[in-house]
Amino acid sequence: MTSFAKLVPAPLLSTALFLLWLALQRSTSPGQLLLGLSLALTVPLATVTLRPTRVRVRRPLLAVRFVLMVCYDVLISNFKIARSVIGWRWRKPRARFVVIPLELSDPLGLAGLAMVTTIVPGTVWSELALDRSALMLHVWDVDDERDFIIHFKARYERPLLEIFQ
Repeated sequence: MTSFAKLVPAPLLSTALFLLWLALQRSTSPGQLLLGLSLALTVPLATVTLRPTRVRVRRPLLAVRFVLMVCYDVLISNFKIARSVIGWRWRKPRARFVVIPLELSDPLGLAGLAMVTTIVPGTVWSELALDRSALMLHVWDVDDERDFIIHFKARYERPLLEIFQ
């Protein structure tokens, strides 16, 4: 292992922490740069044992596109849920638990899928089968369960498969 890899075991995490620190501080003064750099170097070193495997992003451009797509889905889903809540008297949502068979087995990909289902309004990660073969989601409003499963797998699972496996 090179000395750079020992000093910076997770370069993407370090970069993200540094940029996030500067964005939150809204300053690039020498003091803030130094604090951000120290944060970016110490946090990954302190948490190296918490990361079970090295992250291997096979398609970084797809990862960026995926993040942008999820941001778009969060925005649209917020409006759909708000409209559903406002229109509650006229049309009750058809909430239900949906079991989705999974092809994704990579722990990091599953963690990404968990984050997506947590931040997109209208879906809640409820349970993962012990063998990781299926996921149970609670969905706020489902017209057709089969169509929802097809959409979910194509929209979220497929890109994560390409990114991580």
